[in-house]
Amino acid sequence: MEIKPISLKSANEFVKKFHRHNGCTAGNGGKFAISLYYNNEMIGVAIAGRPIARELNDDESLEILRVCVLEGYPNACSMLYGRCAKIAKLMGYKKIYTYSLKTESQSSLKAIGAKPFPVRGHSWNNRPNRQIQMISLLDKWRWELV
Repeated sequence: MEIKPISLKSANEFVKKFHRHNGCTAGNGGKFAISLYYNNEMIGVAIAGRPIARELNDDESLEILRVCVLEGYPNACSMLYGRCAKIAKLMGYKKIYTYSLKTESQSSLKAIGAKPFPVRGHSWNNRPNRQIQMISLLDKWRWELV
C-alpha cells in the first residue's frame, strides 16, 4: 500500500461516493488530504482540518475529519490515521482529534495509540436554515492523540 497526496476536492468526491454514513467535509475547514493506493488503485482517503468543536479549535489542534476506505483492505484505516497524525505532528500540531460512532470498530484508533472519551449526541440545528444531520444525534467517541 502506498500513501499519496490528494486535493481536498478529490478526497471529498471519494468520501461522497463511498463513505457509509458521512458526506463531504465543509469547504472552509480542510487543511490537507491524503489517499491510499493498492496495486495502483485508490482504496481510501483521509481529510484533516480544523476542529469542528469551538472549544477545541485553536492553533495547536487538528481534527481528522474523514477516513474512508473501500471494504476488504485490512489495516488501511490504521495507515491513514497514522500518517495523518505523523503529518500533523510534523506541522507542529500538539493535539489531534477524531470521532467515531460507538457502534463502529475502534481498532484502528486503538492501534495508533488514541485515547477515547465519550461524547453525547446532540443537535446542531440552532439555525432555521440548517438541516439536521441525523448522525450528529448519535453518541460517539472523541479520540485524542497528544
